[in-house]
Amino acid sequence: MESRDRLTTGTLHRTLGGLEYFTFGFGTMVGVGWLVVMDDWLGRGGPGGAMLGFLLGALALLPIARTYGRLVREIPDAGAEIAYTERVSPRLPSFAAGWMMVLAYAIVCPWEAVAIGNLLARAFPALNALPLYHVAGKAITAPRLATGLLLTAAVASVNYRGIRPSGRLQDVTTLGLLGCFAVFVTLGFARGAPAQLPPLFARPGTAGAFLSVLLVAQIVPYFMTGFEAVAKESEEARPGFDPSGFGRAITLAVLVAGAFYVLVIGAVAFVFPWRDLVANHLGTEAAFARAFGSAAIARLILVAALLSLLKVFNGNFVAATRMILAMGRRDLVPAAFGAVHPRYGTPARAITLLALLTAAAALLGDALLVPITEVGSLAAGVGWCAACLAFLRGRVGPGGGRGLAMLGGVVSFGIVLMKVVPVIPGSFTRAEWIVLAGWCALGLLAWGRGRSGSRSSSP
Repeated sequence: MESRDRLTTGTLHRTLGGLEYFTFGFGTMVGVGWLVVMDDWLGRGGPGGAMLGFLLGALALLPIARTYGRLVREIPDAGAEIAYTERVSPRLPSFAAGWMMVLAYAIVCPWEAVAIGNLLARAFPALNALPLYHVAGKAITAPRLATGLLLTAAVASVNYRGIRPSGRLQDVTTLGLLGCFAVFVTLGFARGAPAQLPPLFARPGTAGAFLSVLLVAQIVPYFMTGFEAVAKESEEARPGFDPSGFGRAITLAVLVAGAFYVLVIGAVAFVFPWRDLVANHLGTEAAFARAFGSAAIARLILVAALLSLLKVFNGNFVAATRMILAMGRRDLVPAAFGAVHPRYGTPARAITLLALLTAAAALLGDALLVPITEVGSLAAGVGWCAACLAFLRGRVGPGGGRGLAMLGGVVSFGIVLMKVVPVIPGSFTRAEWIVLAGWCALGLLAWGRGRSGSRSSSP
């Protein structure tokens, strides 16, 4: 059996540069929501409300992003929130911050494993055949399930073999998405017309416009969680990398993601009457196909969505496994998960664990993943708040940035409140509270196992 020292002292390979840090930051944020739930966004706010909601939401996240930039520059640690909070708080709050961030990343993986079948079924309806069983009234079909499990195995295999192939996958898929995006958004604004936009807001009057923006702004944190993933890969920077590049990559990722969402909403509203899109529950590709009278542009958009799905899966998989690695190193969970592969320089056991959990969760389909996803949104808010508070309580860098950290703490705490205060639209239902309680109970079990392992291995 390997010794505990060998498990916890392995080093990750250092190959990442500025491009990879941008693609991991942006790529972990932007998934396929812009394709599959565009009708929900426009139904909440209308084109004006949705665009303003995402714009204001992205700007509100900038103080958090800048705070992370300062933290990771001074503390390049895969544990990120754990490493920041352990300097100013006891071990249990540090573990809690890390455990919640694991959920924020890990739950995206089975979601994408399920989404790949849903996405491909738009082009290949035969994937909807051969139902195996039903979960919450929704059929789980053999082709969709097989597709999701194969994707999980592929992402896990790429990550197992090293951060370099994972980084290359992230670069190719992110740049491919942005290239496709530039084409279809440009065509949308060129072919569409401002006459399609009115009414700009989903609800009439000044109060209705405010509510339209609010209902969209409150979902922005979920669709923009991931810029802080840069911190999780900070130990894997190539030799000579300028630490200030972490902050630049994080800030740029937030700005580009915000612009992406605003422009894609505007392009869809330009080419197709948005009320008809909402009434018929159409996706982005269907709206473009009907507006242009051609399936070619719809196929281009589906290719872009497929690339986006791959990079989000890969980015969240990397971030989650690095968090598990960091907790294993610190005996916050069983130390075996702190192992680093001697040849590939990857957290091999953490990768295996997450792959198995992703495959198991994918068996449930998307019906039961929705409440878990909502909890993931709260989890990210908790992690962001912990990082900002750690900055305020600690001494990081030459000074400055406290005002941004304070504002970031207020924003992230507000995100948590939006989910837990019952009177706020979009707050937790009973299902989400059950999931949160279950995750916390599982965390206490992992904490107990980690602590017992630490005591048993002490002299």
